Amino acid sequence: MAKKTSQKTSKKENKLWAEVFSLQGEKTGKVSLSETVFLPKPNEQLIAQAVRVFLANQRRSHAKTKKRGEVKGSTRKIWAQKGTGRARHGDRYAPIFVGGGVAHGPTGKENWHLQMPKKMKRKALFSALGDKAKEGRVLAVSSLEKIQPKTKAAASLLAAISKNKKEELKKVMIITEKPGMEKVKRAFGNLPTATITDVKNLNTYQVVNAHWLLFQKKALEVLNKTG
Repeated sequence: MAKKTSQKTSKKENKLWAEVFSLQGEKTGKVSLSETVFLPKPNEQLIAQAVRVFLANQRRSHAKTKKRGEVKGSTRKIWAQKGTGRARHGDRYAPIFVGGGVAHGPTGKENWHLQMPKKMKRKALFSALGDKAKEGRVLAVSSLEKIQPKTKAAASLLAAISKNKKEELKKVMIITEKPGMEKVKRAFGNLPTATITDVKNLNTYQVVNAHWLLFQKKALEVLNKTG
């Protein structure tokens, strides 16, 4: 019986938690994190793959060069076919001449799009969330939706939490329950250290790129149920 109880206690110790703060930046308690969403053993290889796919899909082709047929100018034969001692040429704008077209250059239609199965994307996101939770960088704010729509209010909240954590909150990802929360957008929108998204649109790259994840408490409850 003693062995069974020791196993139970060890399981409790392994649980992941997120600290909960009030709008004034005061610590009010803790909330447990679902181990099916915040994976205790993150898959680093899958996280790296998800980040690569995301960044590749953000890439756009801007560079374009002109081919020999696209360069405007005279179509007169550059020199006589015979009698010059030089190689025969017809087009002044061939790629070998200065000012001519470019052979095999970028066309502006390059496609770097990559795909990743939904289950793999999901597991990669959960792995990234679990990694942040293990580091203690997942926080929650109760009643975040009631924050004053002013930059000063958001800055003071982050400053108070930083003081409590004894570490400055830089590169903070604010995660709301749903999109279009105007008060939160107006409060954090002008802070260079903060970016905003909602639970449904959260992706692996955003989690990896942020140093801290600051959830609206309701958003964290929603995320815990998705597992």
